[in-house]
Amino acid sequence: MSTDDQRPGAANPPDRLMGLASETDPDGTLIEALPFSREIGMRLHRAEASVAVLSVPYDAALVGEPDSGVLHGGVITALLDTACGWSVMTTGAPIAGVATLDLRIDYMRPATVGETVYARAECYRLTRSVGFARAIAYHAETEADPVATAQGAFMLERTAKGT
Repeated sequence: MSTDDQRPGAANPPDRLMGLASETDPDGTLIEALPFSREIGMRLHRAEASVAVLSVPYDAALVGEPDSGVLHGGVITALLDTACGWSVMTTGAPIAGVATLDLRIDYMRPATVGETVYARAECYRLTRSVGFARAIAYHAETEADPVATAQGAFMLERTAKGT
């Protein structure tokens, strides 16, 4: 499913994110490898130098509370988890894959109905077998009023040359 044409609210990242290499996954092929991420319309805008920026557009099919129209918390969780994983994958270390060992999420407020949710994650520590990342979920207008924050630990699957 194409995320630009078939998901309501799908949009390019705000101008201040455009300079962060939104060309990372222009055709969605990297996210296509992750079925759930693909299904919820997740977009990868940046994945380089231990930082990842992803988004999920608002979609009524992803609402967790029909009366309010607010996105389900699981959508925010998936976005934060995936962003953290991508940030670990982009450290430059010989990593073939990651698996979430631990993820703590603090929900600050509901996502705004009708708006795309962005997540920015950074891998801040890498050991031989575990990567540590933190992330923030927010709307385009500002990271200063987060929807949620996360911190996690990710088991590393090293490539043959990284063993």
